[in-house]
Parts: sequence; structure tokens; C-alpha cells
Amino acid sequence: MRIGVPLETQTGETRVAATPETIKKLIGQGHKVTVQSGAGVNASVTDSAYEAAGATIGSATDAFGAELILKVVAPNDSELALIRSGSVLIGMLNPFSDETIAKLAERGITAFSLEAAPRTSRAQSLDVLSSQANIAGYKAVLLAAHHYPRFMPMLMTAAGTVKAARVLILGAGVAGLQAIATAKRLGAVIEASDVRPAVKEQIESLGAKFVDVPYETDEERECAVGVGGYARPMPASWMQRQAQAVHERAKQADIVITTALIPGRKAPTLLSAETVAHMKPGSVVIDLAAAQGGNCPLTVADQVVVENGVTICGPTNLASAVAADASALYARNLLDFLKLVFNKEGQFEINLEDDIVAACLMCRDGQVVRKNG
Repeated sequence: MRIGVPLETQTGETRVAATPETIKKLIGQGHKVTVQSGAGVNASVTDSAYEAAGATIGSATDAFGAELILKVVAPNDSELALIRSGSVLIGMLNPFSDETIAKLAERGITAFSLEAAPRTSRAQSLDVLSSQANIAGYKAVLLAAHHYPRFMPMLMTAAGTVKAARVLILGAGVAGLQAIATAKRLGAVIEASDVRPAVKEQIESLGAKFVDVPYETDEERECAVGVGGYARPMPASWMQRQAQAVHERAKQADIVITTALIPGRKAPTLLSAETVAHMKPGSVVIDLAAAQGGNCPLTVADQVVVENGVTICGPTNLASAVAADASALYARNLLDFLKLVFNKEGQFEINLEDDIVAACLMCRDGQVVRKNG
């Protein structure tokens, strides 16, 4: 099959959907791969490295004209115009965007969005959300350290002792847990909160203190369990108690990192404007939910703002700040997904009996067929 890997043109997007490692394996399976010239430059991969792996270097028209196209994010209108009807597109296509999926269907594209993969053990190797969130959690701590006007670890010097930074992490999914681990390596004192009781052990195993907000009703306990590895919206009664607990911890914190997301919905508010007003001058907030409205109402997507002496950062694509490793992990995710849509003869085949394939399929034959959204 002819596979194309185009250059990502979205502002700030530095990742690439294939690396020499994965291209070599695809070519070994009998496929032909065309990479758009310069596609990997921002991820520290040269055209010559792709050629050494066996790929052909071509134009955007060549890459988008392939039978199967591997992308990081959904194509824009100009890119979409280069994709032929009947082609297959695989990437992070924002499955909850009706407009995006409708455009792909109208173009006659068979599209798979990997964010829609079920959160099961079998799907772990192609879980793009986890691989990229892991990077975001790591980079969030480094971004916080950059803006924080003090040291992170405790230091005992001839000039006196410097106290360790106090870090509060809200949301203990993949990004939150990596943030805990990274902050711990930098010597911070860490507290973390999450609605799901099952993550308490994980939080404590990484060296953080769990901020416990007890459940008072069966409804609260049921919502806290979540669905498919994700938290569900919690009842107002619990949210009020959590908000008070967060308020008290945030007043003492030097750095707050928020990571709470609910797929397809606006991010929940975890850090109120009132709480920010009570935080210490020089404190830092890193809001990883900025792309979905933010966990703090003061967050501005892709900007750094200062409110009452508190620096609030709203990055929407931290994975691109670690483009080389982010691309390597993402390319392996794609490679593992391709194993599910190629048969033993190396031919493309959609097996809707496979729960992962069925969940990721967004549209085919001009029709939207996604199961979510």
C-alpha cells in the first residue's frame, strides 16, 4: 500500500506521524512510504534519515495523494483538498468535532481517530492520549519551574536554607501522575487530588500526599468510579467540598498543575478565580485543560497571564515542546494500530468485529459512522 506522511502545518505543531524506525518496519511489510520534504525537521528528523530508512521524499501533493495518510492532527481545508476520495486517513482527528468528521465524510475519506480507542489493556500500545499526556505532564512541571521565581528543591547553603516548593496537582490521570513523578525528582513537596478513589495508591506510591474528599452518597461513589478510565462529572455537593479542600491547599501551594479533562465536554472548574486571589504572590498555575476551556476560569489558551501576582499558563500542545520523543511514541502508536487494519497479506481491511477498529472508525463511504460524540 502507498503510505503518505505529510508535514504538519497547524501553528505550533512540531510532531510528525512517522519516524525512520516505524517507516523501516512498514517498508519491511511491503508498503511504499512517501514523506513530505521537511516533515520531520521540527522533530529532529532529517529527510536523509527518512531516505536511509527506505522512504521516498516528495511534495505535499505526493504525501496527501497516497492511499493511506498518517497525520498527527486533522487536516485543514487546504490539506483536505489534496486528499482523494477513497483514501484512508489515520491520526488524532478530534472525534468530538462534528464539523471535522463531517468534512472528512463529505470528501469520501475513510478516517480513523485514535483518540477514540477504548481504554483497555489490549489498546494500551496504541493509546495516543496516554503517550502524549505523559509528555505533557513532564513538560508541565518544567514549565512551572521556569516561571516559578524560586528553587524547586530544598537547598541548605552557607547563605541559609531554601524551602522546597509545595506543588498541588489536580487530576491524577496519566499527565497528573507524570507531573507528580517529575516534581518529585526535582525535590518538591507534593499533594494531589482526583475524584477517583482508585488512584490514591498510585499517587502515594509516587511520593505525593493524597488530598482526600470523602464521599457522602452512593451517587458520589458511583460517579467517582468513572467510565473507561475517565472521570465522570461529579455531583454538585461533592464538587463544593472538593473546591473548599482545593482552596485551602492552593493557598499554601507554590505551584498548582491542573489536568482534569472529560472527553467531549468542557473541562471542569477546579481552581476558582477566588482561590487564585488567595494564592501567594509568585505562585504559578499550569492549566493543562486550556484547550477545553481550562480548569481555571482565568486561564487563556496558549498565553501566560498574571492575576494578583499569580502566573497562569494555558498551554494547549505541550507534547510538541518535546517533539522528538513525542513523535517517536506517537509513530509507534500508529504502527500498532496499523496491525489491526492490515491483513496477513498486507492489504488494508476493516474488521468491525475488532472493538478498537470499530471505536476509532469515524467515517467511510461518505457517511459518518463514529460511535461516540
